[in-house]
Amino acid sequence: MKNKLITVCALYMALLSCKSKPVFKYVQLEGFTQGTTYNIIFENSTSKDYTQKVDSILKDFDMSFSEYVPGSIVSRINANDPTVTVDQHFKTLFEKSKEIWEQSDGLMDITVGPIIDALGFGPMAKTTIDSSKIKNLLKYVGFKKVHIENDRLIKADTAMKIDVNSIAQGYSVDIMSNFFESEGIKNYLVEIGGEVRAKGKNSKGLYWRVGIDKPEEGNMVPGENLQVIISLNNQSVTTSGNYRKFYEENGIKYAHIINPKTGFPVKSRLLSVSIVANDCITADGWDTPLMVMGLEKSIITLKKHPELDAILIYSDENGNYKEYMTDGFKAMITN
Repeated sequence: MKNKLITVCALYMALLSCKSKPVFKYVQLEGFTQGTTYNIIFENSTSKDYTQKVDSILKDFDMSFSEYVPGSIVSRINANDPTVTVDQHFKTLFEKSKEIWEQSDGLMDITVGPIIDALGFGPMAKTTIDSSKIKNLLKYVGFKKVHIENDRLIKADTAMKIDVNSIAQGYSVDIMSNFFESEGIKNYLVEIGGEVRAKGKNSKGLYWRVGIDKPEEGNMVPGENLQVIISLNNQSVTTSGNYRKFYEENGIKYAHIINPKTGFPVKSRLLSVSIVANDCITADGWDTPLMVMGLEKSIITLKKHPELDAILIYSDENGNYKEYMTDGFKAMITN
C-alpha cells in the first residue's frame, strides 16, 4: 500500500453543503479495504442502497490483486500455483503496467516483488539488509521476463514475484468509478487509500476539491497540513511520497520506494509526486517511477507526456520546500 498523501476536502465540504439546500441528494459510503480506508460520495437521486455492491466489488478486487489474501490471483501466481489463471482485471492492469514500464525506461516494474519482500515492505517478514543479497535478487526482476499466454502468467523463473501495489489501488478506484457510471450516476468522488477519481460536481454544484498533504516528516494525519488544494474536473489524482512509510536500521532510513534497476530504496530530494490524469490507473502507475527518477528527470519526462499534470514537491540544499508544477496543474489550484 502506498502512502496516503491526498486529502479529500470534498468529503467534508460536500457534506456540510448538504445542510444548505443541496441540489441533489448526496450519499457518503466509507469503510476499510486493501489495508486502508475508502470514502465515496455520490449523487443518488434514486435512493438506491449501494453498500453491499461496493463491498462486493472491493472484495472481488482483493481476490485478484491482494498479496495478503492467500487465494488471490497474485498470491497464487507468486506461490507458483499451476492451476491459476488471470482474469480480465489482471490483464488490464498487466498491460497498463507494461505500457508505463516501457515509457519510464523500466522504472515502473511489477516484478520487483522479491526485492520488496527482502526489504520488509511486502507480506513476508523483514530480513536483515544485505547488499549482496539484494543484488543477487535482481536476476528475478524484469518485466521482459513475464508474459501472459492462454490466460496464464508465464514467469522466466519460479523465484519471480509480482507486486502490484504501485498501481493496483488506482485501478480499484477506476473499477469503482466505472460501476457508478454504469448505474447512470454522473456526480461522484471515489477515494481509496488517498487515490482519487472525481466526476461531475458536488452538492453545491462545484467541482470536487482535493488537498495534497505537505510531505514533511511527522505529518501523519491526512489533511492536517496541506501543501495545496486543487479542483478536479472529471479527473483522477494520486500521490507517491517517501516520508511516511519507511523503517530505520543501523541509523539508515529505508523508504518503501524502490528502484527496480538497483534493488535499493531511492535517495532523493524529491519528497512527493502528485499526478493528475484522466483515469486513476494511469496517475497511480506514473507517480512512483517519477519518484524513482528524481526531480530533474521527472520534469523532462512530464514534458514528454502532456496527458499528465503534476506537482513535484522537493527540498532545496537548505531544506526548504520547493514546488515544480505543470501549467495544467497550476490552473487547478483553488482556495
